[in-house]
Amino acid sequence: MRPGAVALAVSSLIVLGTGPGAPSPPLPARMAHTGGGTQLITAVAPKRASTTGTVTWWDREDGRWVKRGSAPARFGANGLAAGATRKQGTNTTPTGLYGLPYAFGIKAAPLGTAYAYRRVHRDSWWCQDNDSRSYNRWSEPRAADCRAAESEHLITYAAQYAHALVIGFNYERPVRGRGAGIFLHVHGRGATAGCVSVSEKAMRRILGWADPARRPHIAVGTQSGSTAVTRL
Repeated sequence: MRPGAVALAVSSLIVLGTGPGAPSPPLPARMAHTGGGTQLITAVAPKRASTTGTVTWWDREDGRWVKRGSAPARFGANGLAAGATRKQGTNTTPTGLYGLPYAFGIKAAPLGTAYAYRRVHRDSWWCQDNDSRSYNRWSEPRAADCRAAESEHLITYAAQYAHALVIGFNYERPVRGRGAGIFLHVHGRGATAGCVSVSEKAMRRILGWADPARRPHIAVGTQSGSTAVTRL
């Protein structure tokens, strides 16, 4: 999926309205787009400057979205930014709807994990060097044209990368300077550098639930909205 905001504008989740007095449908049912699959993760912050919020995971069954679980979440130290215009190094979490290409971790895959799961080794890196051909890709060993100072040595993030899902932001056709290494991962000590994080218990539950055959996506945004609905 191309990077972009689906049912998002000005870093906000844009939802479809309901009639006066009508019960509010679950969030995925009010979104303009959910990625076309039958599983969805929503990561919602109260406002653009927020560093905390909630991650919820949903199944679509018999034409309805059913909540399967939720957990407190953390976002970038500088809040959220529109994925289409985000700049690398800003410590912002990109808003938008993204695929989840694969999972990885320092620890073994949780029981029931259906996703392709890549174990982290001592020579595992995520390249964030804008001048490298491996930009925004796993590199094992680190590519010769990818500077260590411009990359993440994955094994050094023992808590955060115990378990993780790659978020497909700027992934399919990377734009240099847009950002690299955006994941759904385990909490560290505080806000993230742009990822979405949850507790290790929640991350293990998500990995045991997510089924790539059901094409899960993650939608990142805020509770406030505007009138625009954008798909990039």
